[in-house]
Amino acid sequence: MYKMSKIPMIIFLITGLVLIPFGSSAFAQKQDLFEENSAEQMVFDFFLVRPLGIAVTAVGTAVFIVSLPFSASGGNVKEAFCKMIAEPAQFTFARPLGNLSDY
Repeated sequence: MYKMSKIPMIIFLITGLVLIPFGSSAFAQKQDLFEENSAEQMVFDFFLVRPLGIAVTAVGTAVFIVSLPFSASGGNVKEAFCKMIAEPAQFTFARPLGNLSDY
């Protein structure tokens, strides 16, 4: 019974990891610096992109921790940290709501 409850979570995470690049590129538009984001972009970002970004950041953190011995032996801990944790966290938490054009 325990294995059955893991399947929906695994499907959700895989779907999220696959859809993030498509969703952000589909809704990204070239904007002027003074142009405001539309309400639709903000809603899409808040309800779909941000939760998926949180999930990707959490999964990246877990993978980073598991791969830390290998990264340390290869001498690329800083690069692994940036790619697996810092960049997804910055995408999720540091950009303005609805702004997908820079990513």
